[in-house]
Amino acid sequence: MKYLFSLIAVCMVGTILQAQQNELKPVSIDVSTFYGSILEHNPDISHLITGHPRGLVISYNRKTYGYNEWESRYNFPDWGFTFTYQDMQNPYLGQNFGLYGHFNWYFLNRMLRVGVAQGVAYASNPYDPETNFQNNAYGSTLLSTTLLKGEIVKENIYKGLGAHLGMGVIHYSNANLKAPNNSTNTFYFSAGLSYQFNEVGFPARISHGTWPSKFYAERIKYNAVFRTGINEADVNGLGQYPFYVFSFFADKRINYKSTLQAGVDFFFSNFLIHLINYRRIAFPGDNLEEGLDYRRIGVFVGHELRFNRIAFISQLGYYVYWPYEFEKQIYNRLGIKRYFFNDRFFGVVNVKSHWAKAEAVEFGIGVRI
Repeated sequence: MKYLFSLIAVCMVGTILQAQQNELKPVSIDVSTFYGSILEHNPDISHLITGHPRGLVISYNRKTYGYNEWESRYNFPDWGFTFTYQDMQNPYLGQNFGLYGHFNWYFLNRMLRVGVAQGVAYASNPYDPETNFQNNAYGSTLLSTTLLKGEIVKENIYKGLGAHLGMGVIHYSNANLKAPNNSTNTFYFSAGLSYQFNEVGFPARISHGTWPSKFYAERIKYNAVFRTGINEADVNGLGQYPFYVFSFFADKRINYKSTLQAGVDFFFSNFLIHLINYRRIAFPGDNLEEGLDYRRIGVFVGHELRFNRIAFISQLGYYVYWPYEFEKQIYNRLGIKRYFFNDRFFGVVNVKSHWAKAEAVEFGIGVRI
């Protein structure tokens, strides 16, 4: 009998320890209103800036406390989902509804919050050649959208209630999926409230030791990536065409957070075939040769900011082969990568741009050896 009681006691202790080891999932809700102005980044949209956009932001936040190592190394950030409603205060632009995934980082004893969100938006009144030709900002109903914000926050002032004041920028574009695509950027000021569920039971923050970040450094590894998607030139009516990008690069992870990259891109962008032919006929003064090569080759350097198996990527490239001078000779990428199978394979989604002028959203798969 005593062995039975001993076995029961061991099982109870094991259950308690397992319960203690299970990850808790504290959450909070933020609600904000905002008021701002559309920035005239391009004179072609000046006729669309007629009022002060206003709207609503609702965010669901998963609060971290150090259960996973990356949480403590990034000072216990939030992640979650955000919904936005924006009245553009212009009859041609209409209203936009956005859905995002977001990250928030905290500084200055958690009084300063910096947030980045990326998602998709629905435009209620996009360009139409007959009924809404004035809207040269949004060529499609579905848009890519980015939200950047900085806020002064005070959480849990009274029984889970908190408040925040801030400013930010909301960007809408379809990344040349369909012309026209002059895009908009709204600079805004905001104010709002937050509520922390079960604030009494919020877990104590966990530190994951003091071992150096460089402990995670790796040898140089080699990568191959295939990216694809569809896009269209800025000329209305030229049509949407697929593109293909083959990339090869070496990377070196130098610590827990950072990986450095250097490599080469080979671009096969079919929309350039039609753009070159159009400009050769419509603008003979450009002296474009018949059969001018549409392909491009670029070299790039890059950086990955690692969050466990997720990474934010940033790359800066330069075309070394650029027979048709489309946009600038310097290009850049921003996106997100997800690693699988012990970091041997990955998927990536990114926007390729020439500075602030987007060329395409690229969807890719790759291998790392």
